[in-house]
Amino acid sequence: MRKKKKNKQNTGSGKNYYPKATLSEQDGLLVLHLGTEWIQGAMRINNPVEIVLEYIQQMMMWMLFKKQPAHIVQLGLGSAALTKFCYHNFPEAKVTAVELNPHVINICHESFYLPPDDKRLRVIEGDAMDYVRSQARKNNIDILQVDLYDEHALAPAIDTPEFYKACANCLTPDGMMTVNIFGADSNRHKSLEAIYGAFDAVIWMPEVHGANIVALAFKQAPGIAFSELYDKADIIRLETGLLAKRWVDGLQEWMRQQIENVQAEEQL
Repeated sequence: MRKKKKNKQNTGSGKNYYPKATLSEQDGLLVLHLGTEWIQGAMRINNPVEIVLEYIQQMMMWMLFKKQPAHIVQLGLGSAALTKFCYHNFPEAKVTAVELNPHVINICHESFYLPPDDKRLRVIEGDAMDYVRSQARKNNIDILQVDLYDEHALAPAIDTPEFYKACANCLTPDGMMTVNIFGADSNRHKSLEAIYGAFDAVIWMPEVHGANIVALAFKQAPGIAFSELYDKADIIRLETGLLAKRWVDGLQEWMRQQIENVQAEEQL
């Protein structure tokens, strides 16, 4: 997440307080804020379906491990970049987004080309914790994408072991969760520890945009060779334009660091 100047506001109304959805425009990008200068999402005006920010692209790295999910859920709508991308690129999948702030939902429809609900797309105004706790979600979701931040963007808005366990319970046996972890280094370690406690395996990308780290959590750890991942990355690049080779490079770097950490501990 980075800072840019804001210049327009969508205040909305309602008896509950929600941060204002605000917009700025620069270099052909329309940028979403929540009443502050923190970026909550962005869209290229001449290509509304493209995923612009690199960490948002990384939220799609589950594509290396699963080709045709039946149900994709986004917790935290942002500028609807992931929701639109999944809706347009996975025509056989059901796509659901859960967003607490009605102003965000409204501005995504008005300014970010979020399609109206139909038989495949559903946008729910509601609490992410309530959504994943529901027994109706158990073993129901193939892919869960989590990007939950308030207007201050200091740390994930929901970041407890109970939340991540509920997320894992929602997933099908081979389901996966990607989650954006942004904030102080101490908060990051707390987040990863909570995710580790709920999932069979967790990997993450190198930091981008100054402080964003995207983690990929598996309900059941996969067994795949890097050569196969690079082959899949080439296909993803050709079909979607996403720079998926960078994801595999990042995973190799993650593995190298893990090996170095183990070796360092053994020498103590």
